[in-house]
Amino acid sequence: MSPLKGRRIRTCALLFFAVTFTMLLLTYTFRDPSLYFFKHAFHRPDNVFSKGPCACHRCTSDPEGDPWFTERFNQSMYPLMTRENGILSNDTLQWWQLLQPDEHPANYSQVVEKLFQVVPNDVHYADASPGRCRTCSVVGNSGNLKGSQCGPLIDASDFVFRMNEAFTEGYEEDVGTRTTHHFLYPESAKDLDDNTSLVFIPFKVLDLQWIISALTTGTVTKTFFPVKSKIKANKDKVLIYSPTFLKYVHDSWMEGHGQYPSTGFLSLLFAIHICDKVNVFGFGADQYGNWHHYWDFNAGIPNSIHDRDYEYNVTLLLAEKHKIKLYKGRL
Repeated sequence: MSPLKGRRIRTCALLFFAVTFTMLLLTYTFRDPSLYFFKHAFHRPDNVFSKGPCACHRCTSDPEGDPWFTERFNQSMYPLMTRENGILSNDTLQWWQLLQPDEHPANYSQVVEKLFQVVPNDVHYADASPGRCRTCSVVGNSGNLKGSQCGPLIDASDFVFRMNEAFTEGYEEDVGTRTTHHFLYPESAKDLDDNTSLVFIPFKVLDLQWIISALTTGTVTKTFFPVKSKIKANKDKVLIYSPTFLKYVHDSWMEGHGQYPSTGFLSLLFAIHICDKVNVFGFGADQYGNWHHYWDFNAGIPNSIHDRDYEYNVTLLLAEKHKIKLYKGRL
């Protein structure tokens, strides 16, 4: 056999092998989409040879060379309070105690000690890894959810965050039915079912005293305004939003705009720190530029102590930089 003929045979054999392997690869990929290697190799080749911060196609915490995000995002900031990290720096304590009037505040350290006799002193969501893809839906209360038909997409996430007075009954098609975490503070308190984690946002020492009381004796009936004396919630699933993290959001992400961030923006930053993929619903005005809740078209939402416009501009930037997926209304 001549060298030229042998070279042609080897070339044909290699081509046949390559075509056969490709056809088999495509056949098994489409037959079983759950095959992670095959499915992701075509969409993101670097997943095959390197590990990113998570297993999602795109990870929220991945800086991706973006100086704006890198300057603001601090991975080491833990959003929840424990007995151990509840010790605040003087700077943080002074800032936090000026957020809302509390003429005769109790001793902060003593209140924190009592708090963790009532609610768990556990560390949650510190399980980030290249093998995790935690998806989260952050559901605001904007009127742009009305008629959106986003309910099934919201419910498909691992975690579903809601806030303040939000409810789902009668609006399931647009807002979904599931709630894994509900963010609230004393003045926006409501009863929750046993499967929902209450994420409590304190703005003063009296707020911490209230959550202790609301889960036990019911003796605290007024904070900033008159409040519910007791609430129904699973004490084992109560989480406390860290004042240190609250200040970090105000300083790094709001750059001092507004007196302090809104519940919605605090929920969003919480999600960015514990989730790998974040979908955001119900933020901003409706399609006509009106600010109201999806359950009440007559209720205007005043800007008040929050810089609503600045918060929404940051939210838009996060969407533009592919850190979140922002849904503005009807799908």
